[in-house]
Amino acid sequence: MTGAPALQFDAASLILLNIIMACMMFGVSLSLRLEDFRRIALAPIAPLAGMVAQFVLLPAATCLFTWALNIDPELALGMILVSACPGGSFSNVMTWLARGNVAVSISMTAVSSLAATVLTPLNFALYGWLNPHTRNYLTQISLEPASMLTLVLLILALPMVLGMVTGRRLPGFVARSEKPLRIISLLVFLSFVAIAFSKNFGLFIERFHSFFWLVVCHNLLALLLGYGMARLCRLPHSDRRAVTLEVGIQNSGLGLVILFTFFPDAGGMLLITAFWGVWHLVSGLTLSQFWARRPLPADDPAVQQPIATEQYT
Repeated sequence: MTGAPALQFDAASLILLNIIMACMMFGVSLSLRLEDFRRIALAPIAPLAGMVAQFVLLPAATCLFTWALNIDPELALGMILVSACPGGSFSNVMTWLARGNVAVSISMTAVSSLAATVLTPLNFALYGWLNPHTRNYLTQISLEPASMLTLVLLILALPMVLGMVTGRRLPGFVARSEKPLRIISLLVFLSFVAIAFSKNFGLFIERFHSFFWLVVCHNLLALLLGYGMARLCRLPHSDRRAVTLEVGIQNSGLGLVILFTFFPDAGGMLLITAFWGVWHLVSGLTLSQFWARRPLPADDPAVQQPIATEQYT
């Protein structure tokens, strides 16, 4: 154990965070259709490239990174937890801003969220155990994979199914509510992160130097892995942008839910996970604006067959 101070976080706040996460997943899923999954079956290269980077390369690279640098076990486990999470919902909007392939982004978000019900608990337990610096700490915090699996199912899979059913049966509701729901979800989530930081302000200031650059470098690693995998697979530029942002924008909200449910005394893990929730929005929006000012090549499929983006406008 590292002896980090315990978090100040009550049961009511945990329930609120679970509700926020479920609502965000519900909002994202309103625009999902079965056709999004069929699209993957017909053209799987881009989503598969992103999934490999998301659930194989990023957790493995994070484990090696934290092992090689002998990072504090709590901070290292926070990084491993984030790397085990699926892509974040805001990657879809950022992909649209970046002139990327929105269809690929939405498809990846849907599939990675479903895959995360199994792969998030599995990857966290596996890579936390493989790193010898975190192995002992992981055994002390009493990890319960079955309970974690149930939690992820409840806040990801169930809201996704409800959102898809609602979107199919109530298209008028979707048209009116999707954009406000995204904005409200973002504001509420950021407010929640701010409250979490304010309640643990002393811990935040005390250890700022130890986690700030870890999060910045870790996020850069995720973006580079996404872009590198997409380029290695020779994907069109619009698909590269979608895959890059999908891998670089992690669902850190899910990480917070897992953290506060199972590891309430792990202050170092909170610092990494909560700051990820802020930083990846900064880096993602910055990269989106960079790409937005660089038109796609004329032969890119997204230029020849423009992607529908009414839901974001």
